[in-house]
Amino acid sequence: MIKTRFTEDFGIEHPIVLGGMQGVGIAELVSAVANTGALGFLTALTQPTPEALTQEVARTRGMTDKPFGVNLTMLPTLKQVPYDEYAQAIVESGVKIVETAGNNPQPFLPAFTAAGIKVIHKCTSVRHAVKAEALGCAAISIDGFECAGHPGEDDIPGLILVPCAADAISIPMIASGGFGDARGLVAALALGADGINMGTRFMATREAPIHDNIKQRLVEATERDTALIFRTMRNTARVFKNEVAAEVRAIEAAGNATIDDVKHLVEGERGRKALEEGDSEGGVWSAGMVAGLIHDIPTCQELVDRIIREAEALIDERLARMRSAPPVLS
Repeated sequence: MIKTRFTEDFGIEHPIVLGGMQGVGIAELVSAVANTGALGFLTALTQPTPEALTQEVARTRGMTDKPFGVNLTMLPTLKQVPYDEYAQAIVESGVKIVETAGNNPQPFLPAFTAAGIKVIHKCTSVRHAVKAEALGCAAISIDGFECAGHPGEDDIPGLILVPCAADAISIPMIASGGFGDARGLVAALALGADGINMGTRFMATREAPIHDNIKQRLVEATERDTALIFRTMRNTARVFKNEVAAEVRAIEAAGNATIDDVKHLVEGERGRKALEEGDSEGGVWSAGMVAGLIHDIPTCQELVDRIIREAEALIDERLARMRSAPPVLS
C-alpha cells in the first residue's frame, strides 16, 4: 500500500484521483472509482441545474460509502452559468471535498471553509499553485501540458512543472496530465507529488458513461492523436484529433478567429452527443496524450489494483536493484 500526505489528509486508500470531466464525471464512474479506494469527483456542470447536482450527489452516495467530491470548473462558457447556486448546492449536499478549476476560487472559499470542505485547486502554473496555497486551499492539482482539456498558456510539461511546483508550495499536490499507469505514479512521487490525477485513462474503463466506440478509439490511439484548439484565443484546449478539431484549427489558422466563428463546432451539446452515441468524429471531446498508454478497457477496480500492484513492484524491486551495494571494507 502506498501512503502519502494526500491519502492521509483526504481519508482515501490510494493516491489516485479522478478529476472532474465534463459529460463523464457522473455517479456511475465516480462511485466506481471511490469504491476502489481512490478519489473521484462528480462534475458539477455536467448536471443541467444545481438541483440536479444535489440529486447526483445523493445518487452517488447510494452507490458508495467511500469519500468522493465535486468539481466546480469556472471557465468561459457560451451560456451563463449560475456558479453561486452550484456552490451553494455543493455546501448543502454535505460533500466535504471540492476540486475547483479555471478561475480564482477565492469567492467560494469562505462558504466552503465554513462548511468544513477541503478545496483542491487545479492549476496550470507554479504561480497559480502558490496563490492557491496562500488563499487557503488544502491541496493543489497541477496540470502539465500533456493533459486533456485546458493546459493553460505556458506550455510547461509535467516533468518540469511538477518538481517546480513541489519546490514552491508546502501543501499536498496531485500531478495531472499524462498519467495512466504505475510508471507514471512512481515518477510523480519521485518528482515531489503526493499522487496522480487520471482523466483520459478512466474514460477507457467499463464504468465510464461513454460509448464503447469512444473507448475503443482511445485504445487504438497513439500519443500523437490529440490536437490543440483555441490557441489563437488564449484559451488552449487539448482534444482528440478528429475532423471537427481539424476544422476548428483551420478556421483559427485563417486568422482573427473568434469564438463566434467556431461555436457551432465546439458547443458542449455536440461533444456530449458524440461521447454518448459513439460518433468519435461528431464533435470535439477532451483527450490527453496519455491515450498512447491506453491498451485495454478494464474495470476501475482492475485498473487501480494494477497500478498500485505494479507501482509497489517498481519501488520494491526494480528501483531497489538499481542501488549499488556499498563496497565491502577489508
